[in-house]
Amino acid sequence: MSNRLNRLIKNYTNYISLPWMKGLANEQRVLFAVYHKEDELKLRARVEEFRLATESANHPWLELDITRLFPEWMAKQKYREDYFEDPEALVPKYKTFVRQSVEGLAELITNQADEKTVVVLIGCGTLFGFASVSDFVKQLAEYIPGRLLVLFPGEYINNSYRLLDARDGWGYQATAITADT
Repeated sequence: MSNRLNRLIKNYTNYISLPWMKGLANEQRVLFAVYHKEDELKLRARVEEFRLATESANHPWLELDITRLFPEWMAKQKYREDYFEDPEALVPKYKTFVRQSVEGLAELITNQADEKTVVVLIGCGTLFGFASVSDFVKQLAEYIPGRLLVLFPGEYINNSYRLLDARDGWGYQATAITADT
């Protein structure tokens, strides 16, 4: 429902317009814009509104779409054909996937972002089954000089995030922005 997205964008606009506190820990500079998983395509169509709100608050916008991160990484693997025949053999490589992916994104961030920049992570639902979003975000947050906005398809209930409504959730020190805040 677009009404939920309207409220989410409004709440993000209000939040990003506030002065930023300095001296926060990496995890405290992360924002999760939490939306219903069924709103994924509608949200992607409205990412521009998040960008406009960010730039109107005098913050540069750096968009990182990780939707194709895993397939692109997989295509570079020497034994990819073997992994397709035996997917379980790939499981030990998931941590390598996260580390190498974060390193690649960190290079982009280092070259294009400063302490006023909002770095936006889109497509984190595609990590489901391959990597922990919390681990990915925690590693990536080390390279963010400004703020990291994670567009998060899932739920935020009682200080716990659940990606794609999975059973297990995790607590995180990030600021949650929802349609209800």
